[in-house]
Amino acid sequence: NGNLALFSISEDTSVGTHVYTLNGSDPEGEPVTFGMTFDKGSRDYFSVEPKSGNMTLIQTLDREVQDEIVAFVTITDGRNKDAASGSSIYRVQAIDRDLGSGGSVTYYLQSTPSTKFTIDGHSGVLRIRAGESLDYELSRTHFVTVVAKDGGGKYHGKYQVMTSTAIITINVLDTQDSPPVFVGTPYFGFVYEVSVPGSEIFTVFAKDGDQNNPNAMHYSILSGSDGFFIINSSSGCISLTSFPVQLKNELYELKVGPDGFSDYSVTTVTIRVVDLNNHPPTFYGENGQQNRFELTMYEHPPEGEILRGLKITVNDSDQGANAKFRLLLVGPSRVLRVVPQTVLNEAQVTIIVENSSAIDYEKYQFLTFKLLAVEIDTPERFSATADIVIDLLDTNDNVPKFSSEFYIARIPENSPGGSNVVSVTATDPDSGLWGEVKYSIYGSGADLFLIHPTSGIIYTQPWASLDAEVKSKYNFYVKAEDTEGKYSLAEVFVTVLDQNDHPPEFNQNFLERTMIIGAPVKIEAVDEDAEEPNNLIEYSIMKADPENIFDINTSTGEIKLKPYIRSMEIVQNITKQKDCRWSVVVQARDRGSPSFSTTAVVKIHITEAVSRPMAAFLMQSRDNPMKALGLTISIITVIVLVTVMISTIMYFRNTKSNRITPARRIIRRRPKEQRSWTFRPRFGQSDQSFGKFFIDDDSSDNHNTNNSSPRAKPPAPSAPVLPPPAPVHSRPSERLRSVPTVSGSMASRNTSRSSSWKTNGSGISSALVSELKMRIEQKINEANQGYYY
Repeated sequence: NGNLALFSISEDTSVGTHVYTLNGSDPEGEPVTFGMTFDKGSRDYFSVEPKSGNMTLIQTLDREVQDEIVAFVTITDGRNKDAASGSSIYRVQAIDRDLGSGGSVTYYLQSTPSTKFTIDGHSGVLRIRAGESLDYELSRTHFVTVVAKDGGGKYHGKYQVMTSTAIITINVLDTQDSPPVFVGTPYFGFVYEVSVPGSEIFTVFAKDGDQNNPNAMHYSILSGSDGFFIINSSSGCISLTSFPVQLKNELYELKVGPDGFSDYSVTTVTIRVVDLNNHPPTFYGENGQQNRFELTMYEHPPEGEILRGLKITVNDSDQGANAKFRLLLVGPSRVLRVVPQTVLNEAQVTIIVENSSAIDYEKYQFLTFKLLAVEIDTPERFSATADIVIDLLDTNDNVPKFSSEFYIARIPENSPGGSNVVSVTATDPDSGLWGEVKYSIYGSGADLFLIHPTSGIIYTQPWASLDAEVKSKYNFYVKAEDTEGKYSLAEVFVTVLDQNDHPPEFNQNFLERTMIIGAPVKIEAVDEDAEEPNNLIEYSIMKADPENIFDINTSTGEIKLKPYIRSMEIVQNITKQKDCRWSVVVQARDRGSPSFSTTAVVKIHITEAVSRPMAAFLMQSRDNPMKALGLTISIITVIVLVTVMISTIMYFRNTKSNRITPARRIIRRRPKEQRSWTFRPRFGQSDQSFGKFFIDDDSSDNHNTNNSSPRAKPPAPSAPVLPPPAPVHSRPSERLRSVPTVSGSMASRNTSRSSSWKTNGSGISSALVSELKMRIEQKINEANQGYYY
């Protein structure tokens, strides 16, 4: 008791100090003694007083050299008892390097229902559980899983307990605790008339119950020999000490046992004195000689079972080879077998089951065998026969079996409740109450059905209404069960047969359609019946106005014009109505029996298709949708290819146009003085020169002289031509009005442009001046741009 793993001691503790006291007890109340050992190579720091358990320090401690001491504590009860309850077997040890409670280790065993061991939670000592013991003959090896668990602690802010496991293999050693067992009993020996002293009669053999470490057997005759027989203590051979004529009894029963063991290790050897071969083999029962044996048993006994109800003994009163005979069992082959097959003088006959399935009450109510005993080595070949009759009792060894694994039934819809659906049959080969079968049904589809528990007839529920349009297939399971609950299953499939109970129906009784010449219009009726032919519809034209104009597809309901009507002109010739609206009475009739029909009036407006190639193509392709689909894919492919080609060309053009080539251009600034242009209109000229201006440039020579650039200047911009003035009849006395001139200067792009207008006189309207100013500024801008670029 106690946890020495939590014990700590200061390193300055003096040698000889009492530091701890071991405490323990024996479950059986025996006094205990204590001991302590250390690992090989380590120093012994403590000594333990065996009786009191006081631990004393015997070596100086130094924590810097060793901060932990591992010691093995033992406790014994002082008895030399192997594998007894509470005995210590092994000590496990788990080391946890943590300090504090995290380094405290406790032990426990993973529980198993048949464990015979327990472990001390603190010391790790593995013991045999109280009340349990180990037996080599029952189990030679045990496996025990030990779990070591620390005291727990926080790790990364979370409390956790860590464990480790180990598997201990315990090998049980055999001890001399099992008595010897004689092999081949019962023993029978014989003394023949021709035997002499020293003749071997019989040899007994016993083996030690402790097979791992057996003791040598020494035999002795305890009683019954009357001085006529002796036994070899080593071999177990029984020999005759006198001549047969000196034997007083015909039968001797010797008590033979191994030396040094109790009475339950003793066996009996029966020795019979044999005379001449004048007796045949004979069968004996409990009441003496018997040649008929009867037995009542249940069918299907386990294979290898002995028929203990047959107590048969066979005996031949002769001696020696005259009494050796063979046993044979004649009957259904490989059902029973007889043991032994060869007998000397006398033997207990054992009948063993060899084939359990053949012992079947449903096949045979009784079995009959002949048991023969025939001498082997005698000229006479005497024999004996006994009848063995086995009456079988029935057991519930069969489950009810259906005549079929599944049943298929058909029932018309709208059948009244309680209608017969199908009859199922199951039989149980067992007899009596075990052969009675009760039926039941279950499953998701069994709600509308019930079954008679004894006849197996399946009906519809009284309230059930079967409708093929709602649900036409049902399946469920039928169960056949005997009185003990053994059962089998079969599956039932019920099909609700459709009846023609729904007429065809159009969406409306009056329909309107627009028909393009050359294309049909379609009408459709719906029949709610579940199956064909009840829901197959045939269409026909009952009446048309005008007549003999339309045809109808009896299967699809498509209405189209007669083939000769190909244009609106033909339609106009048929009818005088301008709107071309014709009426057709269409009948839809199902194919059921009896057949139902319904009619609808179809108002058809005749029109001619617009001449559109694509629409015409789609109309022609309505019966061949793959053709229209192929054309659509082709058009999309061409569009994609053209788009890719255009994008590629644009890409290469943009790539070339974006290249920048170096260019050198010298631009001279104009002198500060500004050039001025004088615009003089040539009045009085023809209409061709109307609106033109003439420039008077006084400084043109200077400009030409001063221009030393190798590149010539661009020509000066031409002034716009002024519009002709309004016609004025001048008088000689009036003074001529001067034409206003415009002066301008040319500079770089970023320089501001200015223009001044000087007007003389007030004869020209302000609107003309504004327009002229605007046009001149436009021309100057264009000229400036051409000059710099």
